Amino acid sequence: MRLYLINPCNPLVSMVKARESYWNKYTIWKPLGLLALAGLTPSDWDIQIFDENKETIDFASLPKPDLVGITAFTSQANRAYEIAQDFRARHIPVIMGGIHATMCADEAASRVDAVVLGEAESIWSTVLKDFQNGTLQKQYKGERIDLDNVPSARHDLLSEGYSIGSIQTSRGCPLACSFCSVTTFNGGRFRRRPIDKIIEEFKTIKEKYVLIVDDNLIGTRSEHISDTKSLLREMIKAKLRKQWIAQVTINMADDEELLSLAQKAGCIGVFIGFESTSAEGLAEVSKKFAMKSDRNFRASVSRIQHHGMTVLGSFILGLDVDKEGIGALVATSAKKYGVDVLNVMVLTPLPGTKLWESMHSEGRILSNNFPDDWKYFTLTFPVARYKNLSWAQIKDERHRCYAAFYSYPRIILRLIRGILQGRNPFSILVSNLVFRANTLEVDKQAYAEFDVMRDQVKHKLIAPKIAHIDIRTLEDVILAS
Repeated sequence: MRLYLINPCNPLVSMVKARESYWNKYTIWKPLGLLALAGLTPSDWDIQIFDENKETIDFASLPKPDLVGITAFTSQANRAYEIAQDFRARHIPVIMGGIHATMCADEAASRVDAVVLGEAESIWSTVLKDFQNGTLQKQYKGERIDLDNVPSARHDLLSEGYSIGSIQTSRGCPLACSFCSVTTFNGGRFRRRPIDKIIEEFKTIKEKYVLIVDDNLIGTRSEHISDTKSLLREMIKAKLRKQWIAQVTINMADDEELLSLAQKAGCIGVFIGFESTSAEGLAEVSKKFAMKSDRNFRASVSRIQHHGMTVLGSFILGLDVDKEGIGALVATSAKKYGVDVLNVMVLTPLPGTKLWESMHSEGRILSNNFPDDWKYFTLTFPVARYKNLSWAQIKDERHRCYAAFYSYPRIILRLIRGILQGRNPFSILVSNLVFRANTLEVDKQAYAEFDVMRDQVKHKLIAPKIAHIDIRTLEDVILAS
């Protein structure tokens, strides 16, 4: 039996198209969820994994599979449905899973043969047996499983063309931020994989650089941090010779032993969600953990950097507290904090989040021609009605923020600072050039289509009321409608 597992692309997000820019090879990593499912698939299946983020694939020219499995984030849903339609037109059954299919189950079910909700590991063997027996169900519900017996992902199935490998050590996040669906999907309790299994899988990854995909590697409580330290000690003992990056919270800076262990274990970078420059903004997104009143962000970032790690700081534009000038304020704050890399997202109501519930109930989601409009839910485009900023203003604020932060003089200064601190200049330089290339240059193509979509939304809102007025002059009407 031949099984195809597919990770679709989003045609608008040029940042993950590996062939469009030399630097983009450092922005993609192996689709770990599909590799994990492959590890659970019996050996009598011939498995092939396809990642459209790495290359364009002509599925029609490939040998006909018996079964197709597709995963998708919300921004990939359109392309996932296109792929499913093509295979189903050739009478090939398609199964879809992942976070979007889970949060929009009815939509997905109408476009594929079977939908897997939640964590697929607990139900995958049943899905395959039902298919082989001719009794494939329309819907399967996975459970949040104990991770003790989950086999290693099949990293060997995608052995070429990646600069960054991937691995998972835990699931679940207790923070429950309003814009994030991780807690809904994986739960608020940390579930850890056995350390020996993690070390064993690390050794099967051939890439030198590895992304630990955990939503929060270190956690927020003392027992979480203690478990992380145990993992890091074993990684050091194993002499893995890997350099890795991970998502953490700013409290990492408060534990000198944790920082030292992470450095010795190979950590070269961390992603930290600062989200907002104000306490009001943090409260709006339920980021209470970051609201420690005496937190000195500059000192915290510096402590992390002095252990050889690059710090990528992430902020959100479009909060209800944000006003004109927020882009410059974010750039100034990022510089003040001393972060090496800046990521600026647009507030996006993803299905399954508290933000979706509130914006949907208030009628604030304007890009709502689903499923077509899912392609704009990339965290880089405005898709809703924002309290104080029009879509054009958000676009301009984001651009000004990046232009200020990623000017060549500032990149050079950050590079010099990193060298003086004894850190690896390669990771600082590459990450800055990647973001500059994609946010200031390549994104222009995507925004050309976005401008068309914006006019369509304005026409839908305005035309029935004031069709005699040129809608191109009415940007502010979106705020008033």
